[in-house]
Amino acid sequence: MAEPDRSEKTESQFQALNKALQTGTMQHARAMLNELTPAEIAHLLESVPPAERQFLWDLVDPEKEGEVLIDLSEELRNSLIRDMSLDDLVNATEGMDVDDLADFIQSLPDRITTQVLTSLDTQHRERLEAVLSYPEDSAGGLMNTDMVTVRAEVTLDVVLRYLRKLGELPEHTDSLIVTTRDNTYVGVLPLTTLVTSDPELTVGEVMDRDAEVIKASMEDDDVAKIFETHDLVSAPVVDENMKLLGRITVDDVVDVIREEAEHSVLSMAGLNEDDDLFAPVVTSSRRRAIWLGINLLTAFMASWVVSNFETTLQQVVTVAVLMNVVASMGGIAGTQTLTLVIRGLALGQISRSNRSWLFSKEVIVGLLNGVGWAVVIALIAAFWFNDIKVAYVIAAATIINLLVASFSGVAIPLLMRKFNVDPALAGSVVLTTVTDIVGLFVFLGLATVFLL
Repeated sequence: MAEPDRSEKTESQFQALNKALQTGTMQHARAMLNELTPAEIAHLLESVPPAERQFLWDLVDPEKEGEVLIDLSEELRNSLIRDMSLDDLVNATEGMDVDDLADFIQSLPDRITTQVLTSLDTQHRERLEAVLSYPEDSAGGLMNTDMVTVRAEVTLDVVLRYLRKLGELPEHTDSLIVTTRDNTYVGVLPLTTLVTSDPELTVGEVMDRDAEVIKASMEDDDVAKIFETHDLVSAPVVDENMKLLGRITVDDVVDVIREEAEHSVLSMAGLNEDDDLFAPVVTSSRRRAIWLGINLLTAFMASWVVSNFETTLQQVVTVAVLMNVVASMGGIAGTQTLTLVIRGLALGQISRSNRSWLFSKEVIVGLLNGVGWAVVIALIAAFWFNDIKVAYVIAAATIINLLVASFSGVAIPLLMRKFNVDPALAGSVVLTTVTDIVGLFVFLGLATVFLL
């Protein structure tokens, strides 16, 4: 039987909780909620309106609050934090991994951050401060300092006895990290190698010296690419002097990949991945109004172009009927190219060496599609209005606009990236403005010359 999708599962969970509250006891509902994983509780909180959220949040076990908060969107997490007492916030941080605690603590007010840092023992505070010293979107900001290190000169038998003494390993440990006495990174000892090799051999004889190692300054999306390319579960993080700082695990990389995907999709509409779907009406309206205002400005620019051909529109009604066809075709063609180029930039596939080829390829694609669809549009226009001149004009305008759209679809994101502007956020607006203005100007200009 097929597994229900996430939305169906969330709906059934919420209905079960409601039923427990209506027919059972508060304790039963609390038990049902806390049987879920922190990620499931977070998803449930994000999937209900504000009135139900606070009620559900009050049922969450205090020992789970920290893990749930980490899995929430930033906006919702901040709204819950505002209503929590200082003691509750400090308690929520207990047991958090250092990387999660670093993410969490940066969303707290300064006075609470100081209190949380004070509540930590010296070792944990030093580890946390090490992570906080790096940008949030870097390898140093992603890393966890919870790891197991060994020396190259000890035997595998000694390592095995050491691990048995520890009793447990940090999550997602697939390798032990080999360092010198001054904490310089040397290599890794995969657990599979450890348990399948002769116990009398030393770590240095069997360790992997060529394993992927990540510099703390590396950006998080580059870290994600390395994990994807090499199918990593974990990787050591070092500073510029190869001193071991921590490690990054696959669960943190999955979060980066998910956030990047959400950012790419939502930015195309001018939204933020941390925006709350169930935020208050006024908050949502204000946030979206900015993007609508930008769109209005570009619409007026296109209208201004049209206004310059008022005489043509008054004398040739056919032009008014057909002028949106050219702009629309250019917009779609340009968006297709823009989307592929933004994806290529995100994946690191576009470089100086292949830009010229990419420009040429997309322009040729635009030309072929332009000619093909120009013929179709011209035939429809000629049949519809019984005017061969109109067919020629709209065909020529379509070809020109698709060529411009294809070129712009490559040029706009590359230029924006050069000036440190996110092409996913602003690229579609600029592209649509270009294709609308060029499409209308070319079509109306040709109509003015050949149809009047």
